Amino acid sequence: MKKSAILPALLLPGIAWGADSISGAVQQRSTNVEAIVMFVIFVTATLFITWWASKRTRSRSDYYTAGGNITGLQNGLAIAGDFMSAASFLGISALVYTSGYDGLIYSLGFLVGWPIILFLIAERLRNLGRYTFADVASYRLKQKPIRTLSACGSLVVVALYLIAQMVGAGKLIQLLFGLDYLVAVVLVGILMVLYVLFGGMLATTWVQIIKAVLLLFGATFMAVMVMKVVGFSFSSLFSEAMSVHAKGAAIMRPGGLVHDPISALSLGLGLMFGTAGLPHILMRFFTVSDAREARKSVFYATGFMGYFYFLTFIIGFGAIVLVGANPAFKDASGQLIGGTNMAAVHLADAVGGNLFLGFISAVAFATILAVVAGLTLAGASAVSHDLYASVIRKGEATELEELRVSKITVVLLGFVAIALGVLFEKQNIAFMVGLAFSIAASCNFPILLLSMYWSKLTTRGAMIGGWLGLLTAVILMILGPTIWVQVLGHAKPIYPYEYPALFSMLVAFVATWLFSITDHSENAAAERARFRVQFVRSQTGIGIQQGKH
Repeated sequence: MKKSAILPALLLPGIAWGADSISGAVQQRSTNVEAIVMFVIFVTATLFITWWASKRTRSRSDYYTAGGNITGLQNGLAIAGDFMSAASFLGISALVYTSGYDGLIYSLGFLVGWPIILFLIAERLRNLGRYTFADVASYRLKQKPIRTLSACGSLVVVALYLIAQMVGAGKLIQLLFGLDYLVAVVLVGILMVLYVLFGGMLATTWVQIIKAVLLLFGATFMAVMVMKVVGFSFSSLFSEAMSVHAKGAAIMRPGGLVHDPISALSLGLGLMFGTAGLPHILMRFFTVSDAREARKSVFYATGFMGYFYFLTFIIGFGAIVLVGANPAFKDASGQLIGGTNMAAVHLADAVGGNLFLGFISAVAFATILAVVAGLTLAGASAVSHDLYASVIRKGEATELEELRVSKITVVLLGFVAIALGVLFEKQNIAFMVGLAFSIAASCNFPILLLSMYWSKLTTRGAMIGGWLGLLTAVILMILGPTIWVQVLGHAKPIYPYEYPALFSMLVAFVATWLFSITDHSENAAAERARFRVQFVRSQTGIGIQQGKH
């Protein structure tokens, strides 16, 4: 398989780590007692937090946004917890292990999306929104069509993410814990439902915070131990890595992973703007008290993630030095046991022994639990708040009714996630998160951005542009090399590039612009007139009555 074909699985945050490379049969390891004990401790602690959070979750605001009482630091850690996934830890360190310097370029690539969120979205999103980003997108436009579009875009992204997470969880447990795939998928599904059903956003937030702290601690320890071995000299680290790696000095040269500039540009755009359109990330900005705390959230999250990805770079090169040259970590054919995605896990064994190996294994699995909890809550809020309360009941649903629908949706999503995890066990699911980011960048982000900044946006333009962006992303992904050739088995792709975001985003923005400026209806004039009121409120956050436009 081409290296470029596995990039989505390795690089995009939130995906089950190295999903492409672990699809199909996975060699099951002997039971890792230390890992299971530490995982049980983590699960017990988070279930206690869920019980504690359930006592403090009494209203719709508590359930969706933890009552807006999360601080900027806490929210920044929780956001980082969402992004510092098993993909980031295991997949990117594996990318550095196999390709060297290129791993640093791609691991830091999607961090560019965070300044966009900080300077363009965070403040206005917090001031205009209440529970979901559809609150903002529909503020001055027609509620029913815009919320329907936003909810559909959110649910597609959530579904694609959940499939990748559930399949990745099963494969990860087979490799690290020695447990059965089905047991792993069911376990993740049950825990996911418990966290969200009873603890809501408060429990989900603290699960993500704890996981982020544990992962930062584990990665820091590994990086320090690696640097200790090489005398805390980066020059020595790189020299030793080049001396033992099969590619030699070539691992220090960038540009070997994506050879096609169009695909590279499309990947970059998807990472940057897809981040700003992910529903479970945007939802986190409603958990803080005001716009100032929202900005602080982005600042802290960017800092934590930047530090973490720097650590993965050291871990990847450390794995080359301490694992790649050690025959104890290789099978009879000379390949790394469990595949290259196990490089960080083997490094944990090399620097910390079996106990630390168990810790890292448990933390790697905990990352998936944290991500699926956030995804489930985002999907449930899209159904209950956007579709049921605002579209079906037209704002007349009581708070109790909306919460009931949300919790029913959580249970249904749990069953669906388990079923999809089992259904896609043998499938190549690497493309799914690539598609999720493309949809977020092509449907959610354009409508959200233009609704906040462009005075001439109309419902007609937003609907046509949003749906065209979503459909274009899906169709081009299906016709491209990843699905058309690798999954469906055709000889040549109809769409020649790996990623669709460059073209699907262009379609979305152009269609939105064209069908908005040519809309001369009375409704369009009224929507444009409301922009001035929205602009003032987006700056101050004063006087907002969501759903009462």
